[in-house]
Amino acid sequence: RFSGTFVGNTESASPAAAASPPAVAAATLPAVPTIPVVPTIVGVPNTVAEGVLNPNEVKPPASGTRRARVLYDYEAADSTELALLADEMITVYSLPGMDPDWLIGERGNQKGKVPVTYLELLS
Repeated sequence: RFSGTFVGNTESASPAAAASPPAVAAATLPAVPTIPVVPTIVGVPNTVAEGVLNPNEVKPPASGTRRARVLYDYEAADSTELALLADEMITVYSLPGMDPDWLIGERGNQKGKVPVTYLELLS
Protein backbone atom coordinates (compact mmCIF):
# COMPACT_ATOMS: atom_id res chain seq x y z
CA ARG A 1 0.00 0.00 0.00
CA PHE A 2 1.17 3.46 -0.93
CA SER A 3 0.13 5.88 1.72
CA GLY A 4 -0.92 9.23 0.28
CA THR A 5 1.28 8.90 -2.80
CA PHE A 6 -1.57 9.18 -5.32
CA VAL A 7 -4.16 11.92 -5.23
CA GLY A 8 -7.66 10.52 -4.79
CA ASN A 9 -6.42 7.11 -3.64
CA THR A 10 -8.03 6.97 -0.21
CA GLU A 11 -9.21 3.35 -0.35
CA SER A 12 -6.98 0.43 0.41
CA ALA A 13 -6.35 -2.02 -2.39
CA SER A 14 -7.52 -5.56 -1.81
CA PRO A 15 -6.76 -8.69 -3.87
CA ALA A 16 -10.45 -8.87 -4.90
CA ALA A 17 -10.26 -5.32 -6.31
CA ALA A 18 -7.20 -6.27 -8.38
CA ALA A 19 -9.37 -8.20 -10.87
CA SER A 20 -10.54 -5.79 -13.51
CA PRO A 21 -14.35 -5.82 -13.76
CA PRO A 22 -14.37 -4.62 -17.41
CA ALA A 23 -12.06 -7.49 -18.45
CA VAL A 24 -14.25 -10.04 -16.71
CA ALA A 25 -17.42 -8.49 -18.16
CA ALA A 26 -15.94 -8.37 -21.67
CA ALA A 27 -15.06 -12.06 -21.48
CA THR A 28 -18.60 -13.04 -20.52
CA LEU A 29 -20.54 -10.78 -22.92
CA PRO A 30 -21.70 -12.31 -26.19
CA ALA A 31 -19.76 -11.19 -29.26
CA VAL A 32 -21.51 -8.54 -31.29
CA PRO A 33 -21.39 -9.36 -35.01
CA THR A 34 -19.98 -6.65 -37.23
CA ILE A 35 -21.14 -5.83 -40.71
CA PRO A 36 -18.35 -4.97 -43.15
CA VAL A 37 -18.74 -1.59 -44.80
CA VAL A 38 -17.80 -1.50 -48.47
CA PRO A 39 -17.51 2.01 -49.87
CA THR A 40 -19.09 2.55 -53.26
CA ILE A 41 -18.30 5.27 -55.70
CA VAL A 42 -20.92 6.33 -58.22
CA GLY A 43 -19.82 5.45 -61.74
CA VAL A 44 -16.92 3.25 -60.63
CA PRO A 45 -17.26 -0.54 -60.44
CA ASN A 46 -17.27 -1.98 -56.91
CA THR A 47 -14.15 -3.97 -57.78
CA VAL A 48 -12.11 -0.73 -57.60
CA ALA A 49 -13.69 0.39 -54.31
CA GLU A 50 -12.87 -2.99 -52.77
CA GLY A 51 -9.23 -2.74 -53.86
CA VAL A 52 -9.50 -5.32 -56.67
CA LEU A 53 -9.10 -3.85 -60.11
CA ASN A 54 -10.41 -5.47 -63.26
CA PRO A 55 -8.75 -3.33 -65.96
CA ASN A 56 -11.39 -4.32 -68.53
CA GLU A 57 -14.14 -2.70 -66.40
CA VAL A 58 -12.32 0.62 -65.91
CA LYS A 59 -13.13 3.46 -68.29
CA PRO A 60 -10.84 6.49 -68.53
CA PRO A 61 -12.32 9.76 -67.29
CA ALA A 62 -13.59 12.24 -69.89
CA SER A 63 -10.80 14.58 -68.83
CA GLY A 64 -7.78 14.21 -66.60
CA THR A 65 -5.69 11.74 -68.59
CA ARG A 66 -1.99 12.53 -68.86
CA ARG A 67 0.98 11.16 -70.71
CA ALA A 68 3.79 9.70 -68.67
CA ARG A 69 7.29 8.47 -69.43
CA VAL A 70 8.30 5.30 -67.60
CA LEU A 71 11.52 5.80 -65.62
CA TYR A 72 12.27 2.17 -64.67
CA ASP A 73 11.26 -1.32 -65.72
CA TYR A 74 8.41 -2.65 -63.58
CA GLU A 75 7.24 -6.26 -63.41
CA ALA A 76 3.51 -6.56 -62.69
CA ALA A 77 2.82 -8.41 -59.42
CA ASP A 78 -0.61 -9.66 -60.60
CA SER A 79 -3.15 -9.30 -63.40
CA THR A 80 -4.42 -5.95 -62.05
CA GLU A 81 -1.07 -4.27 -62.69
CA LEU A 82 0.58 -3.21 -65.95
CA ALA A 83 4.19 -4.25 -66.63
CA LEU A 84 6.36 -1.32 -67.69
CA LEU A 85 9.54 -0.86 -69.69
CA ALA A 86 11.86 2.09 -69.07
CA ASP A 87 11.49 5.01 -71.52
CA GLU A 88 8.11 3.92 -72.93
CA MET A 89 5.21 6.38 -73.06
CA ILE A 90 1.83 5.51 -71.51
CA THR A 91 -1.42 7.28 -70.73
CA VAL A 92 -2.31 7.52 -67.02
CA TYR A 93 -5.25 8.66 -64.93
CA SER A 94 -6.57 8.36 -61.40
CA LEU A 95 -9.91 7.09 -60.15
CA PRO A 96 -11.86 8.36 -57.11
CA GLY A 97 -10.98 6.40 -53.99
CA MET A 98 -7.82 4.94 -55.50
CA ASP A 99 -4.55 4.78 -53.55
CA PRO A 100 -2.64 8.00 -54.42
CA ASP A 101 0.59 6.01 -54.91
CA TRP A 102 -0.94 4.25 -57.95
CA LEU A 103 -2.47 5.34 -61.27
CA ILE A 104 -4.27 3.46 -64.00
CA GLY A 105 -1.93 3.10 -66.97
CA GLU A 106 -2.89 2.34 -70.56
CA ARG A 107 -0.68 1.11 -73.36
CA GLY A 108 -2.63 0.29 -76.51
CA ASN A 109 -5.42 -2.04 -75.39
CA GLN A 110 -3.66 -3.02 -72.14
CA LYS A 111 -4.69 -1.43 -68.80
CA GLY A 112 -3.53 -1.85 -65.23
CA LYS A 113 -2.34 -0.17 -62.06
CA VAL A 114 1.11 1.41 -62.20
CA PRO A 115 3.19 2.88 -59.35
CA VAL A 116 3.53 6.67 -59.55
CA THR A 117 7.18 6.54 -58.45
CA TYR A 118 8.09 4.74 -61.69
CA LEU A 119 6.69 7.58 -63.84
CA GLU A 120 7.62 11.05 -65.03
CA LEU A 121 4.25 12.76 -65.50
CA LEU A 122 4.12 14.96 -68.59
CA SER A 123 1.50 17.41 -69.93
